[in-house]
Amino acid sequence: MNVKDRVAIVTGSGQGIGEGIARTLAGGGARVVVNDLVPEKVEEVVADFRAAGFDVVGQSANVATAEGAEGLVATALDTYGRVDILVNNVGMARDGWLAKMSEEDWDTVLAVNLKSQFLCCRAVAPHMMEQKSGRIINISSRAWLGGPGQANYAASKGAVISLTRTLALEMARYGITANCIAPALVDTPLFRGLKEEVRERLVKTIPAGRVGTPEDIGNAALFLAADESSYVTGQTLYVCGGRSLGAS
Repeated sequence: MNVKDRVAIVTGSGQGIGEGIARTLAGGGARVVVNDLVPEKVEEVVADFRAAGFDVVGQSANVATAEGAEGLVATALDTYGRVDILVNNVGMARDGWLAKMSEEDWDTVLAVNLKSQFLCCRAVAPHMMEQKSGRIINISSRAWLGGPGQANYAASKGAVISLTRTLALEMARYGITANCIAPALVDTPLFRGLKEEVRERLVKTIPAGRVGTPEDIGNAALFLAADESSYVTGQTLYVCGGRSLGAS
């Protein structure tokens, strides 16, 4: 998969899935802009990547704001002169039953999971259009299919798929593709923070019999970012061990 010397922005890449995606792209030869809201996480990942010989720069920014999204793209342009790949990975969950869900929890999840993707896409689109090439990869979730206690999260991830399909239609004429990755359960600090009995119950819902790894998601992102996927756009790629095929 050819991404050598491409410039990639990966939001929320200070840990978990985002770090796995950034590491995979960097390992494939891409020059990566690492982003997280927490400066210390950015510094740790950047130091680790540079020790591995990767070409990387870090930017702490809240991409759920226009200032943060535009500043992140500006950092990529100032450092590398272009942006070839945008991975909108940043996300969060505040689960709760609808009848008890606060307006703040609804607004916060929609801002982080959806508005951030809109803002980053809007910030990067003119540059990709001018260079007549680009890859936009939005991280959705198997949870968009619905789940009790996840009205805000499921709604945000479903909207990401709709956003991606629209971007694909608007951007195809400029040589830009837009696709989604929809993970399910992935071995991240969030998953490991669950009680053991909860983790065991959830694993039983996965036909493949295991949780995913950040590298599993990274490999999917590498494919969608590469030259070899130039005829793939507007699609949602489930990376979930078959969990999207069931109702649980």
